[in-house]
Amino acid sequence: MSPPPTSTPPEEPGAGGSRPRGRAATALLRLLGPRHRPGPPRSVPGHRADVAPDGCRQELARWQRHADSYARELSRVALERAHLLAWLAALHPSSAVVTPTTGAGPDGTHLLRLTAGERQLCWWLQPTELPLFTHVPYAEPTPVCPPRDGHGAADQAAHIRRHTRLLALEGAFLTTPGERRPAARPAGH
Repeated sequence: MSPPPTSTPPEEPGAGGSRPRGRAATALLRLLGPRHRPGPPRSVPGHRADVAPDGCRQELARWQRHADSYARELSRVALERAHLLAWLAALHPSSAVVTPTTGAGPDGTHLLRLTAGERQLCWWLQPTELPLFTHVPYAEPTPVCPPRDGHGAADQAAHIRRHTRLLALEGAFLTTPGERRPAARPAGH
């Protein structure tokens, strides 16, 4: 009976005692060799395993600064939106009302509703924005709340664009030639 095979084939005698293996033999040995040997550790592309904890903390701080910057910008835009909605409500005093959403308490979200272009428009208001709308009458909640996004918001945005174009055309037709302003030049000219 022959001895069990070893993981490496026996060496063939040659001029120097052993013959060097070629690339094909090395590949064949890798393929037929034992499967239990772990290969070299694989790393994620762009990830270095030797990064020091200080480097990780610096990277975390850098991303936190980005997140804080985005949060400040979002807060600024939300405040500007609230001011513009309060102004829009002041321009439509006959139809603008603030209503609480159904099931929300006195400190919950509210809706600003107004009619423009023979259509009711509405926007969600956060409790922190309500002090800007003290000039708008308060009404009882309505059972139907509009969607925050999706088809209803797209329809509302399309209606606002159409209504804005109509108002701009109306303004252009009602002004006399002496009142017209010069056309705005594109930036960079």
